[in-house]
Amino acid sequence: MTSPRRPGAVLAHESAHPAVRAGLAKVPQITVLFWIIKVLTTGMGETASDFLAHTVAPPVAVGLGALGLAAALVLQLRTRHYLAGAYWLAVIMVSVFGTMAADVLHVGLGVPYLISTIGFAVVLAAVFVIWYVSERILSIHSITTPRRELFYWATVLATFALGTAAGDLTATTFGWGYLLSGVVFAAAIAVPALAFRTGALHSVAAFWTAYVITRPLGASFADWMGVSHARGGLDLGTGPVTAAWAVVILVLVAYLAITRADTGAAGA
Repeated sequence: MTSPRRPGAVLAHESAHPAVRAGLAKVPQITVLFWIIKVLTTGMGETASDFLAHTVAPPVAVGLGALGLAAALVLQLRTRHYLAGAYWLAVIMVSVFGTMAADVLHVGLGVPYLISTIGFAVVLAAVFVIWYVSERILSIHSITTPRRELFYWATVLATFALGTAAGDLTATTFGWGYLLSGVVFAAAIAVPALAFRTGALHSVAAFWTAYVITRPLGASFADWMGVSHARGGLDLGTGPVTAAWAVVILVLVAYLAITRADTGAAGA
């Protein structure tokens, strides 16, 4: 097991990985701002998916989500190095489509959230196994080749689908509601952080565990803000919540694009 190298590390002591410093990696350094934006994208993806599903026909919404995801991934894959705008656009579209994938199984096909949660967990485990057998490394800061980047985005998509199903499982099937679910996941995300800080969990395992939890964390609070009072929410509407979270994401990503604070090249 790997012990943390510095007290201020945020779930990844590999943030100063040579590939990142050399500008070769296709992913950002892992900082506090990374986790903030990640949680915001999960919430926005949840409410955006719900908004589209209730605004246009569900098949059309899924089609639009798939096209948006494909376009965003093509843009990201064609970049030669990490670009904040391209990277986070891809994450947002994975969030939207990952939500749709989980919802299609439950709403469209009638698959219980418990079954879909277990199913997506198996899919995620399979992606990890194939990735490791192929590349012998799962660190996100090893994403310096096209094949590793494809593994990375397959993993991200699986984590979003798993997190969506898990969040709906606790909120609806377990009857916790959206607010309590959000609070529970907020507490849960501290577990891998503490395990990493104490050296009880390897940085790679800690990162991906926290990454999965961010999905139901952000989605639960976004749902709580958007759904009706009858469903235990603030009844702000999925459209306004999506727009508000999108504005915050845009501001933060613009800050990163200008300052390059997540590339190890700030001020360069």
